[in-house]
Amino acid sequence: MASLVFTGGCNLTCPYCHNAGLVLDPDAYPDYPLEELLADLKKREGFIDGVVVSGGEPTIDAGLPAFLSLLKERGLQVKLDSNGLAPEVIADLLDRGLVDYVAVDIKTSLGRYGELHTMPVKTEVLSRTVQLLKNATVETEFRTTCIPHLVSETEIDEMGALLKGAPLWVLQQYVPAHAMIEEWQEYNVYRPEQLYELSRRAERYVERVEVRGI
Repeated sequence: MASLVFTGGCNLTCPYCHNAGLVLDPDAYPDYPLEELLADLKKREGFIDGVVVSGGEPTIDAGLPAFLSLLKERGLQVKLDSNGLAPEVIADLLDRGLVDYVAVDIKTSLGRYGELHTMPVKTEVLSRTVQLLKNATVETEFRTTCIPHLVSETEIDEMGALLKGAPLWVLQQYVPAHAMIEEWQEYNVYRPEQLYELSRRAERYVERVEVRGI
């Protein structure tokens, strides 16, 4: 059992993001005072084993390492959710033993990442993160939200080449109702059998594939 902590701000603006407020207007959300947060976690001792830190994008928050250090001092395990665009931050967290599990979103083929932001995306840094985590000693998963017009067999093969040899690749169903951009709320989703077909294709590249959300 884990508590979930969100950070504000992101270095992507994915049209299908479910946390639009944290991405587009993080200042609209007041910070939860650190001492209150730690006190709340203290109350949950014996009930929770760790904390999941998600966003937004946690790795753009300069206070992340210090916060994770406080969690580890309290004997809590830490799972980090990230888009993988800050390999130097993730490498530092790994070197300092501040994370126990890292989940990185691989959103589509690298050549299509420009569709996910209002400015160019330096995808070479994502490649560096993938290689870093392939060799990491902590548990790692890569995960892809399968939106039909963004993730097809072609993109599975291109992402698969990037992830080749990785321990776990999670393919998850798209839930359009909460998409940040209204147009994307109308997009179709894969039928379960189609998603499983993509998973069988993905199995060519990684040690294990899971399907979630169906």
